[in-house]
Amino acid sequence: MTLAGPTSQTFISQRLRLNYLDWGNRGKPPLILVHGGRDHARSWDWVAEELREDWHVVAMDHRGHGDSDWVSDGNYQSNDMVYDLAQLVHQLGVGPVTIVSHSMGGNVSLRYAGTFPDMVTKIVAIEGLGPSPKRQAEMRDRPYPERLNEWIGKKRAASARIPRKYESIEAAFARMIEENSYLTEEQARHLTIHGVNRNEDGTYSWKFDPHLNVWPTEDIADEFLYETWGAITAPTLLLYGADSWASNPEGDGRLDHFKNARVIEFEKAGHWLHHDQFDRFMATLREFL
Repeated sequence: MTLAGPTSQTFISQRLRLNYLDWGNRGKPPLILVHGGRDHARSWDWVAEELREDWHVVAMDHRGHGDSDWVSDGNYQSNDMVYDLAQLVHQLGVGPVTIVSHSMGGNVSLRYAGTFPDMVTKIVAIEGLGPSPKRQAEMRDRPYPERLNEWIGKKRAASARIPRKYESIEAAFARMIEENSYLTEEQARHLTIHGVNRNEDGTYSWKFDPHLNVWPTEDIADEFLYETWGAITAPTLLLYGADSWASNPEGDGRLDHFKNARVIEFEKAGHWLHHDQFDRFMATLREFL
């Protein structure tokens, strides 16, 4: 028997209507899938299909992404997204939960796990620690007023930008392949179909808010982030792609801030290693869970 796909549900967080996919099987252990920046919940479909019989799988669309609302002022803060995740778990009325997350979603999920340690059973974060200490130092070598000035200029430019229009799904698909050459055609087509809206004139545009290209000049202080990581009690698995731009925390000192974490690096994989090395990722994930 072919199982039905997920149902699309909504919840309210800070006056925003946010979307999530529920793959059914309520009553099984809850597992939350949290995507990265300029991505969407449907990028987890392959993972959800593998786990849905043993877990109650839920995949959320962050604010400004997928089928969730955009924020009115175009300002996206990581801690607001932590609130959204906390609100989703609260609204579902489940917990503790297991979390599997990627990139920006990993950053958000790790903060949630440190803020609500009793609500997380296990957590996986794929390249979710943000910029490396070296990259942070390079950015902070520039005076703060200069960086703030640049941010204002970028925000002003973003406010004037309209989402890029593609004449066809094929044109958007080609852009997806260009962005991540590791993707198979099947993966790229699936991500494209679920990642665009059709405009009134028949063209297609990505669903994410253009303001997501401009992040705040500074996030929370490093000491507060490290304190939050240190408060995580759940077993933590940090995954990294050997060919990614991201820095491996085992080599840059950030792993030291965790009490109960280990790192696995995937060869021949980039930033989206759960797509690039899907079979190995699923085997690793199943073993950890």
